[in-house]
Amino acid sequence: MAGGRSSEHDISLASAQSVAEALDPERYEVQRIGIGRDGRWELPARSRPALESGEAEGGLPLPRENGAAIEPLGGIDVVVPVLHGPFGEDGTVQGLLELADVAYVGPGVAASAVCMDKDLFKAVMRANGIPVTRSLTVRRWERDEVTNPFGYPVVVKPARLGSSVGISVAHDEAEFVRGVELAFEHDEKVLVEEYVDGTEVECSVLGNERPIASLPGEIVPLVSEWYDYRAKYEEGGSDVIVPARIEPETAARVQELAVAAFVATECEGMARVDFFVRRDGEVVVNELNTIPGFTSTSVYAKLFDASGIPYAELLDRLVQLALERHARRADLKY
Repeated sequence: MAGGRSSEHDISLASAQSVAEALDPERYEVQRIGIGRDGRWELPARSRPALESGEAEGGLPLPRENGAAIEPLGGIDVVVPVLHGPFGEDGTVQGLLELADVAYVGPGVAASAVCMDKDLFKAVMRANGIPVTRSLTVRRWERDEVTNPFGYPVVVKPARLGSSVGISVAHDEAEFVRGVELAFEHDEKVLVEEYVDGTEVECSVLGNERPIASLPGEIVPLVSEWYDYRAKYEEGGSDVIVPARIEPETAARVQELAVAAFVATECEGMARVDFFVRRDGEVVVNELNTIPGFTSTSVYAKLFDASGIPYAELLDRLVQLALERHARRADLKY
């Protein structure tokens, strides 16, 4: 399941292509479900005769949404939702899959929704004693009263968006005002956040009840001041150094906090946790991505590959984790 309505549509398609190519055809029958930027679903070829007749297998009428038929998901064993950003990574698709009673890879509804909202995520971190970057939350009706309590430079970002879209680093008041306006173009809730002068480090997490952390990797932007959209996705825009060039005890702290953040937000399956390491060695959590970029060269997979779990095996483990969770929850009484 890939594509989606968010600005990360094309990145999602690239991730899905890599996943499909890496799954062993002797073990998996892959069916691709695409979601357009307009929200319409493009179903596998085997579904098209049913779409034309308006009926699914067995003569059951197909439900319709905005004039487009959506095939029932009953014949699918596991869904791999490779959807980045809103309308995919935020609990919406996860809720649909829960209603359809289909196993799926990655965190559930609540974890996805909380981690997508950087304001709520930081609140959960603070409540669990996990250090995070300092921030101020501004809602739509407060936009004309917003101030910068952190000095310059300062970061301004939409609360519920991904891939650095709508984010800016302001160096003076004029840039700050423009940054706030830009962020409010993308969301009705905005974060003003301290700028951390340190090393950006990322750590991947895998598992359900006993998650494990990868080796930390260091992010080095090459085309911009910080790890923005260009640095993330342009060819040669950034470099990932694995393991990160930090002290062993700092690396262990990153891994410890990655698992702690994963557990505190009720994540399962996978996540990538982003950190800053200040110049004095203090480690602070920045964000947690529940569906990180998932090509074989994406940071999530690259970190586990360096940790001894290659891409194809990583996908196998994620599928098994999805099936295990689905089977475990089938025994619950509601």
